[in-house]
Amino acid sequence: MAGLSFDVLRVGKKYRLLNFGDRYEFEIERIIGNGDFKVKDLNTLERFLLKDTIKFGKGKDFEIREL
Repeated sequence: MAGLSFDVLRVGKKYRLLNFGDRYEFEIERIIGNGDFKVKDLNTLERFLLKDTIKFGKGKDFEIREL
């Protein structure tokens, strides 16, 4: 596992997440009390919870980087 941890993610910053070959580019809108984040996809403008992207686990390629 490379890249950033969930502890260093900040509201208003933009990140790229790679997991099981899926790539997400998003901006963090809000930190939710249970350690989750409400995010906005930069390509589709869809809003979702960050934990939804890893609900099936973390792949060998799991990585979070700041854009």
